Amino acid sequence: MLNAFFLYIYGLMKIQNSKIVASILFLLISFVCVAQTGPPPPQPPPPPGLPIDGGVIFALIAGLFYGITRLLKSK
Repeated sequence: MLNAFFLYIYGLMKIQNSKIVASILFLLISFVCVAQTGPPPPQPPPPPGLPIDGGVIFALIAGLFYGITRLLKSK
């Protein structure tokens, strides 16, 4: 009975020791991952200052003209 008790305690200690070792390894790996990051890459240049709605009016007029011609051709 005493032998079974010590084997039970040994099994618990073995699990506890493996959890401690795993925790230490995860902690060390996180330090290594953080240590490998260098300075951030330079930012890309800003886009040119082009207006978004530069050709919207021309596109609307062209679409209206195309729609009218298709409508007249279908009749």
